[in-house]
Amino acid sequence: MKSNEEQVMVILSSPSGAGKTTITKKIQQKYHNFKISVSHTTRKPRPNEIDGVDYFFVNEDIFLKKKINNEFYEHAKIFDNYYGTSKKSVTDILEKKNDILFDIDWQGTQQLSKFKELNLIKIFILPPNKIELESRLFQRNQDNKEIVMKRLSSFDNDVTHWKEYDHIVINDNLENCFRQIEKIINLNKKKFKLN
Repeated sequence: MKSNEEQVMVILSSPSGAGKTTITKKIQQKYHNFKISVSHTTRKPRPNEIDGVDYFFVNEDIFLKKKINNEFYEHAKIFDNYYGTSKKSVTDILEKKNDILFDIDWQGTQQLSKFKELNLIKIFILPPNKIELESRLFQRNQDNKEIVMKRLSSFDNDVTHWKEYDHIVINDNLENCFRQIEKIINLNKKKFKLN
């Protein structure tokens, strides 16, 4: 996997519920050259999620076979489910000369960061506070209470990884947060072209 000088790879990470998936989709809608790297996962699809668009939904046996065959650039087990970025899906995007958006957690970011030849822009999104995060997780109504509580309990560990990122953005207002991230991406694209 190697990007050319003008292609960038943007990693968006956040504690669960801080808004990274919404912002990832907004970037792709506005900038058609950006393609979202679709991860494999063993978790069950949520309502309205489409296989091959939101995730590649696979069972644990298939996922572990792919892992053993070294088919992932990064993989992690999060809340009892596996997630991974396949090498093939990333290569397919790069060959079409597109920029890539990764919607992954800090574990995946650590693994991708080992590939020094990549033009990675690492952005960590934080909620204004933990109370607001709890409110968002319950409002979006995608998970049962037990999973929401697991997501909240991982928050304290997740936020300790902000230092591993190039940029930190607080999502207290979705539009403001999106504009800040837009600015970061555009500045970095110019920087990579100059190098």
